[in-house]
Amino acid sequence: MTLASRFKPAFSVTLVRILAMLVVVVGGGAALAQSVVVFVNGDPITAIDVEQRSKFIMLTTQKPAPRQEVLDQLIDEKLKIREARRWGIEATDQEVEQNFSAMARRMGQSGEQLTQNLGQKGVNSSTLKARIRADTVWQSLVRGRYSSRLQLSDKEILNHLETTKPAERDAVGYEYALRPILFLVAPGAPAATYDARRREAEALRKSFRGCTESIPAVRTMQGVAVRAQVTRSSADLPDGLRKVLDSVPLGELTAPEVTRHGIEMFAVCSKNETKTDTPGRRQVRDDLTTKMFETESKKYLRQLRKNALIEPGK
Repeated sequence: MTLASRFKPAFSVTLVRILAMLVVVVGGGAALAQSVVVFVNGDPITAIDVEQRSKFIMLTTQKPAPRQEVLDQLIDEKLKIREARRWGIEATDQEVEQNFSAMARRMGQSGEQLTQNLGQKGVNSSTLKARIRADTVWQSLVRGRYSSRLQLSDKEILNHLETTKPAERDAVGYEYALRPILFLVAPGAPAATYDARRREAEALRKSFRGCTESIPAVRTMQGVAVRAQVTRSSADLPDGLRKVLDSVPLGELTAPEVTRHGIEMFAVCSKNETKTDTPGRRQVRDDLTTKMFETESKKYLRQLRKNALIEPGK
C-alpha cells in the first residue's frame, strides 16, 4: 500500500469539502445565505437548510426547536442517506414525489396544494421532501439489516396482552369476503340524481338475499357495477368501518355511501372468525415492532455519528 493510497479517504472528504465551499463562494450575493454551517463527511449543511427546517418544525409542532436540535436532525439525515447508499439503497425522485403526494392526500390535499400551503408559510417543499427521502431509505435499511431482531412470536404478543390488555387476549377478529356494488353516477350530476340512485340502492338492500342468489341479478341492473370480491381482515380496518361490518349480518349489504363514482355498498359474502389476527393483537404487534425499530435505529445512528467526520463550516 502506498503512502498516497493510505491517505486517499481523508483526501476525498477534503476534496468534497473544498468543492462545496467553492460552490458557496461562486454564488456571489447568495453566499451569505448559503454559508455552510457544518460538513458531514464532506457534505455541507447550509444556513438556509437550518432556517428552512426550523420553519418546518415550527409549522408542524407550533413551537420553536432549539438550533442544535434542528442541526442534529439534518446531520442524522445526511448520515442515513449516505449509509443507505453504501448498502445500495436509494429513493428515486419519483418515490419521494409519490410519498409526498400520499402525505398530502392524508391531509385532504393534493401534492400541489401542500406545496403551495408550505410556500405561503415560507417553507420550500424541498425541506419536507429531503426528510421523506431520508426516512424512506432508512426504513428499508434498518428493516433489511435487522429483520431478525424485529420479529415477534405469538407467545411474546400474548404475554404482552396479558400484562397490558388482558381482555384482548381471547378476543376474536374476522376475515371478510366483500363484494363492492356501485350505482354509477356521472361526474357533475345534480344532487337529485344521487338521491334517486340512493333510493335504488336502498331498495336493493331490502331485497338482497345473499351473494350467491342475488349477485347474478344485480349484474343485470342498468348502471350498476359489481366489482371483484375483496378480502379484508378486521385487524386492517379502522374502528368505524370494523364496527359497521360487525353490525351487518352475513349475506346482507352495508348502508349506501356516496363516492366520487356514485353510490356504493358492500355485500358481506363471508365472515370467518379468527383468533390469530385480531385488532388487539395487530396493535400490540405494531407497537412493539415500532419500539424495537426505534431502538435499533438509535443504536445504528450512534455508531454512524461516532465514525463520522463532522466539522464546522467556515
